Amino acid sequence: MSQQWLKMSAADLGRGIGAGEIDPVALTQTYLAAIKAHPLQHRIYVRLTEQRALAEAGAAAKRAKDGARRGLLDGVPISWKDLFDTAGIATEAGSDLLKGRVPIEDAEVLKNATEAGLVCLGKTHMSELAFSGLGYNPVTQSPPSVNDAEAVSGGSSSGAATSVAFDLAACGIGSDTGGSVRIPSAWNDLVGLKTTSGRLSLKGVVPLAESFDTVGPLCRTVEDAALMLAALEGGKPADLTGATLKGKRLMILQTEAMQGVREEPMAAFMVAVDMLKAGGAIIEDGEAPEVSQALELSAVLFTTEAYAQWHEEIETAPEKMFGEILERFRAGASFSGVEFVEGWMRLRKLREAYHARVAGYDAVIMPTSQILPPNQHLLATDHDYYITENLHALRNTRIGNLMGSAGLTLPTGTASCGIMFLTPPMSEERLLRLGAAAEAVLSWRVQP
Repeated sequence: MSQQWLKMSAADLGRGIGAGEIDPVALTQTYLAAIKAHPLQHRIYVRLTEQRALAEAGAAAKRAKDGARRGLLDGVPISWKDLFDTAGIATEAGSDLLKGRVPIEDAEVLKNATEAGLVCLGKTHMSELAFSGLGYNPVTQSPPSVNDAEAVSGGSSSGAATSVAFDLAACGIGSDTGGSVRIPSAWNDLVGLKTTSGRLSLKGVVPLAESFDTVGPLCRTVEDAALMLAALEGGKPADLTGATLKGKRLMILQTEAMQGVREEPMAAFMVAVDMLKAGGAIIEDGEAPEVSQALELSAVLFTTEAYAQWHEEIETAPEKMFGEILERFRAGASFSGVEFVEGWMRLRKLREAYHARVAGYDAVIMPTSQILPPNQHLLATDHDYYITENLHALRNTRIGNLMGSAGLTLPTGTASCGIMFLTPPMSEERLLRLGAAAEAVLSWRVQP
């Protein structure tokens, strides 16, 4: 029975604990044993927090015995991307620039999750300083996609996704600046929630570009995503009961979002669209010229802020970095302060116009990623391939960050192909209800 626990959703594990069928200590020991025995352990986890995990599980077991559980997820073990500060435990964000960095306190979201009773299994690998959507990191480790051992898992929350996909955590907590929760979720057949900027605390989170940085869960189900959002902010989960697609209006974003989508993701998306229609959704094609204009601002806004954040550390020891990531950071030095401020002034206006344009729809939808997970060897040996694949990987997800939207990716039933839903800022509860209804429809289709 304990091996079956590894494949259960976080919510189902929590229900088992509540019913007295699952002991949190035995559950945590099962996960720790599975991680240690797994051939990909060191490519997924940077380090385990075994002592902490067992102590937290023991406390959760006592609360369960005393009838004092803190919530449905009390006693459920999860993983944390290695950019969330953990007190007394190294947090290095996938970079040798931060080697030996040991925080003195937990990140705010980790504090909240711990207060909710969640068990911290350990820290997971990631793209260097979170600045890539691919999950390829020759400085540390690069987890493979669950569907292709020769391909990357997606980034930058690569280990967060694979810890769940390979049954080594009930949920993974990641971050999303341009797609880093949604891309690895899609490429590993998971649910990934990109929260609105400002919804969850960034205190104690190693930054990339704080204007766009967000925290979010990578999960098996939409229910898990809703529960994790509540735990991370210390709130109440969205009510998903009675969620339906009937009468919901969805807009397929045309132009850039659909141009360049490769054959498999496009076919999976169109099948998913047909299923959503069969479930009662009203789906129309639509254009939003604001998106094209916003995408043109990506370089000045993302790279300038990222380089401003890290230029001192980078230029002190550039030889410690992966060349592709170093080059991407340094591109931020080419823009002036005037260009950066002007870019943000333009983006705010574009956001306002975009949300007014799509206000009549319940969500905007598109393929989560335009491509399948790229080959690791080619990423390591072909510069042009690396640049092209990284841009295509991030093309659609970045739209959500630029527009300030809440975003959710769901599996389509085709391996490594996700469908993304975008809703207005701070509308996560509405998005999760829509996602729950879509998940129920899409789960009719099961394809290896």
